Amino acid sequence: MTKETAPAPREVTVREVPIELCQFIKFGGLADTGGAAKQLVARGRVQVNGALETRKRKQLAAGDQVTVEGQTIVVHVA
Repeated sequence: MTKETAPAPREVTVREVPIELCQFIKFGGLADTGGAAKQLVARGRVQVNGALETRKRKQLAAGDQVTVEGQTIVVHVA
């Protein structure tokens, strides 16, 4: 049996930081809607830089890594 590996982190370019966690999850395609992003955070399914994050309005900076269900996106500023 082969061991499944998580996909490599993907950079998501935003215009400016800080950006709110839920906005970034939606913008990065890890949730279809802002409401779905808020539910992911509320249910404890989101990590920021490897730590569980439960603040929906957490402000992210360039380089922050957000992981949802094994998919990681990284804040990149244009």
